[in-house]
Amino acid sequence: MKTRHPIPLLASLLAASILAAHPAAAQQAKTKAGKDTVIVRVNGHNITRSEVQLAMDDIAVQLRDVPPKLRYPLIVQYLVERHLLAQKAIKDGLTNSEEYKKRVRFYQYKALRDAYFQTRIKPQVTDNEVRKAYEKEASKVKPVERVRARHILVSTKEEAEKVLKELKAGAKFEDLARKYSKDGSKEFGGDLGYFTYEEMVPEFSKAVFALKKGQVSQPVKTDYGWHIIKLVDRKKVGARPFEEVAPGIRSLLLRQKVQQEVAKLAKQAKIEIFDPELKKMDEENRKRLEQMKNKTGKK
Repeated sequence: MKTRHPIPLLASLLAASILAAHPAAAQQAKTKAGKDTVIVRVNGHNITRSEVQLAMDDIAVQLRDVPPKLRYPLIVQYLVERHLLAQKAIKDGLTNSEEYKKRVRFYQYKALRDAYFQTRIKPQVTDNEVRKAYEKEASKVKPVERVRARHILVSTKEEAEKVLKELKAGAKFEDLARKYSKDGSKEFGGDLGYFTYEEMVPEFSKAVFALKKGQVSQPVKTDYGWHIIKLVDRKKVGARPFEEVAPGIRSLLLRQKVQQEVAKLAKQAKIEIFDPELKKMDEENRKRLEQMKNKTGKK
């Protein structure tokens, strides 16, 4: 018997686009297609729209919690600060320092990797391929019935019957939930949101799924107490719409392409490990992979 509390977890949030640009900049891009517009000039150095986009791509993870409308000015400010410090570093002769040369080597390889990804790998994942992947997975998803309900949770059957009597006298369900219910949903008028049969304890699900839309139950007992339940809505839910999941599918396919390319190149490369601990971990990992391969082959 399941002991889950009748309140489902409703924590699915839609993240805003990481690369959302300022509306004015987006409009400018449309009107000046093909031109790299200067956004700001710092001591004669131009900061262009393409540089802003590169910066957005580079620090996208750090921008996740920044409101979309603030990202564009924040990135521009970041670039202004970077150029001011870079120009001062040049004046101070840091271009000859080992620290600078070390970082140039590091970022040169990062830039080459990013350029290869953009020009060689990214074009491989077409809109048609994303759509096919979606349709393949969506066909496996069986529609599931979900209901939305409100409930009032009290300690005794007598209390539940009292609540039911007040409802029949014309009191609003939401008001009584806020007044009597002893769980967190009381703040929302007893609203539990949408859930499936399996997401609730059996006694609760049996009662709520037997109701018609708008109907209120008799007192229902579970391990948590006594419930009065009102069915608000019910619907069949299948695969999420393509538009919602397409970005995630594209990212997954791109990652697969990268892994395939890296695996192919690694077979042709000479990769030497000198760190003892890392070498040991690599050998153990190879053994596990070999064992998995042998087991798969035997089946």
